[in-house]
Amino acid sequence: MGSMTREVYKKSLKNVKIAQGAVVALAVVYGLKKLYPHIYSQLGSPTKDAGSKGTRTTDVEKAGPENGPLGTGLQKKGAATINKDFFKQLFKLFKIMLPGLFTKEAGLLSLHTASLVCRTFLSIYVAKTDGKIVRSIVKRDMKSFAALLAQWLAIAVPATFINSALRFLENKLSLAFRTRLVSHAYSLYFDQQTYYRVTNLDGRLSNPDQCLTEDLTIFAHSVAHLYSQLTKPLLDIVLITLTLANMAARKGASSRIPSLISGTTIFFTGQILRAVSPKFGKLVAEEAHRKGYLRYVHSRIITDAEEIAFYGGHQVELTLLQKSYRALAEQMNLIFRKRLWYIMLEQFLMKYVWSAAGLLMVAVPAMTAAAYQNEDNASELERNEAISERTQDFTTSRKLLFDSADAMERLFSSYKEITELAGYTTRVSEMFDVFEDVRQGKYQRTAVAGEGEGKRQLAVKGLQRIEGPLRIEGVVTETRDSIILKDLPIITPTGDVVVACLNLTMEPGMHVLITGPNGCGKSSLFRILGGLWPVYKGNVYKPKPDRMFYIPQRPYMSIGTLRDQVIYPDTLDNMRSKGVTDADLMDILGIVHLQQIVQREGGWGAVSDWKDVLSGGEKQRMGMARIFYHRPKFALLDECTSAVSIDVEGKIFQEAKDAGIALLTITHRPSLWKYHTHLLQFDGEGGWRLRSWTPPRASH
Repeated sequence: MGSMTREVYKKSLKNVKIAQGAVVALAVVYGLKKLYPHIYSQLGSPTKDAGSKGTRTTDVEKAGPENGPLGTGLQKKGAATINKDFFKQLFKLFKIMLPGLFTKEAGLLSLHTASLVCRTFLSIYVAKTDGKIVRSIVKRDMKSFAALLAQWLAIAVPATFINSALRFLENKLSLAFRTRLVSHAYSLYFDQQTYYRVTNLDGRLSNPDQCLTEDLTIFAHSVAHLYSQLTKPLLDIVLITLTLANMAARKGASSRIPSLISGTTIFFTGQILRAVSPKFGKLVAEEAHRKGYLRYVHSRIITDAEEIAFYGGHQVELTLLQKSYRALAEQMNLIFRKRLWYIMLEQFLMKYVWSAAGLLMVAVPAMTAAAYQNEDNASELERNEAISERTQDFTTSRKLLFDSADAMERLFSSYKEITELAGYTTRVSEMFDVFEDVRQGKYQRTAVAGEGEGKRQLAVKGLQRIEGPLRIEGVVTETRDSIILKDLPIITPTGDVVVACLNLTMEPGMHVLITGPNGCGKSSLFRILGGLWPVYKGNVYKPKPDRMFYIPQRPYMSIGTLRDQVIYPDTLDNMRSKGVTDADLMDILGIVHLQQIVQREGGWGAVSDWKDVLSGGEKQRMGMARIFYHRPKFALLDECTSAVSIDVEGKIFQEAKDAGIALLTITHRPSLWKYHTHLLQFDGEGGWRLRSWTPPRASH
């Protein structure tokens, strides 16, 4: 009796020491959590720029302005959190990803769900088989052990296939969701010139490339992954709970105490994690925001590499890149630090506290079951059978409870992923909202630094700026062969009224030359005629877009063959349907003096980076070749031959006139004046004058 007392005392003393050690460890960890940010700020603070003089840079300065021309994405409407708006946005996006029951996505979702159900039943079957194997070991039944082991290995084949199929179906579902979202986004992006208007007329979304690629990809993957993360644990919990309840009922054990332990543990775990959980949605959204700005800075350097090199501005660009990267790195470090302590607490509660609770839940029924209470009067054989049966039930219950605890852990861990999903849901949903608004002509301008100075400059010129939202009240009407502007104000997207009221009538056979100082509205008029800018007031009568063709100073060179450069934006099929042959294209190149490049570049089917292969003058002549291919009624030429020699330029303009193409030309070259019949002059102060122009005869 005394020896038993000593053993009990030693065990209790050992348990007390373990408890004391756990308390001390928790206190140390808590102290480290409180001191860590201060230590990190002293040891790991980023090095300041050489020229910063110790000044502190704000987050906005590090990441760049939130909106406007240098913005990184969406205008912030608030933190991305799990609320009613999040579920509305998610439901709206889910209808895009899953448009109906009889779709490919619905089929993949059904297969994925069926695989999850099969996986849960296999887990239960494997747990029962484990219990039987342990029972055969306790009974020392080699024949039964060998048969059960073979059965256990046989079930591994479908189990491993189901596991692999789950990953495969999750990836397929993610790709299918992304495909639906991308198709919907592209249909909006390329409708009503949204791709132009979203960055030039609206200030809410300045880097749609990131939203259309990275954000859509991460969002689709998160939705597909979360479906597995939520559905599988729920199925596991429901089916395993039913299995354990049936096992307890068969043995005559009460399930009330285990249920109470389980409910109490889960409730307090949920409350603790919810109370200490960081706002991962807001943190991840800000990380994506800063990634977008870093990408934007890189793209600027690639686009303007020649200008930066000429100016020697590499140090300025390097400083901006480093500042942008540090802002991103600091945000990522912040997320890492938040995750460190949150995951530590999460793992402690879910792995160790839940494991202890699980052992209690298994031990109580095993000790109190009615089937195990009458063993004292049983024979030795019956006692051994009861022990082996109890061992089997304990092993099976323990395995099932651990699977259930793992499922519950995944459910709690999913909360963090859902908050991160909320950030991407907000960005993707608001991107679609911006696209829809822009298609309907609803634009939102953002405040830009220097607006006060802009107002003063406009006031000096006698012009004005419209404050508040711009209302589109103008009327656009299609005509056949004329351009008529009635009481048309030229208003920029920022609200600057460049010309208060313009009236112009242009008939076939008229060739209008447009002149004036910079910023007077010459190119702005072309943007209105081309439909890029809205008609805020007045009336515009113009032909259909296919009867007008615009050529800018820097012609766009597409990705494709040499033939594609001449017929752009037509395709080869469009060209053939018009009855145009390569011989006709060669004649067109003869007009613009470019026939030699066909042989030089390897024929019409040659593919190159034409933007770099062709010189500035060749690109401009290629742009002019397009008007002879498309044969529009009106050609809008914006300084499009400034790099072409004067003699070749004159021949091209004369050929265009002979082809019956009415010219509307912006140029500073006096040599082109003689090819026009009218002169439209802007004075840069809101005024204009149109007069007929009779060029002097050239002396022989």
